[in-house]
Amino acid sequence: MLMPNDPNLLIAGVAIAGLVLIAFWRVIVWVREAPLKPDPWDAEVEQQLQEPATPEACPHCSTPQSPGAWFCPHCGRAVGPYNNLMPYVLVFSEGEVLRNGTQDRLRKSPVILIGYLLISFNFLVAATALTQTSVIFSLVILGSLLTFWYSLLKNFTRSASGKPDAPSA
Repeated sequence: MLMPNDPNLLIAGVAIAGLVLIAFWRVIVWVREAPLKPDPWDAEVEQQLQEPATPEACPHCSTPQSPGAWFCPHCGRAVGPYNNLMPYVLVFSEGEVLRNGTQDRLRKSPVILIGYLLISFNFLVAATALTQTSVIFSLVILGSLLTFWYSLLKNFTRSASGKPDAPSA
C-alpha cells in the first residue's frame, strides 16, 4: 500500500474520506425522509389488483395475458414474470430494449444515451472475446455497432425535436 511521505497528505486523505462518508450518509437520510407519493388508484382498484383471479396485463399495450404467457399476443413484447431469468427468452428481451432505442420515442436524457452506448460496448467486448480476434467477424460486429449507433443517435435527435412520426403502414 502506498503511504504518503507527508503527514499533511495523510490527514487530508482522512478528511476527504470523512467528508465523502458524511455526504453519503446525508443522501441516505434524504432518501429515507422523502415524502411518499400517493397511490394512483383507490382502495377498490387495489383490492381488484390483489385478487388471484385478476389476469396480468402487458406493460406496453395493457392487453390481458393468459397465465404462463411468455409474449403478448397483441404487441409481441416479452411479458412473462421470469422471462429475464430464462437464457433463451432473455435474448428477446435484450433485443426489445435495443429496438426501442432505435425506433421508439426516447426521453432526452444523457443517462439514457450513455446507457445504450455502454450496452453496445458490452456486446462488442463479448463478441471479440468469443471470436478469438477473427478479423472478418470483428469487422461485421463493428459495422453492426456503427449502424446501431447511427440509428440510436438519429432516433435520439428525432425524439428530442418533438416532431410527430409519419404514420406507419
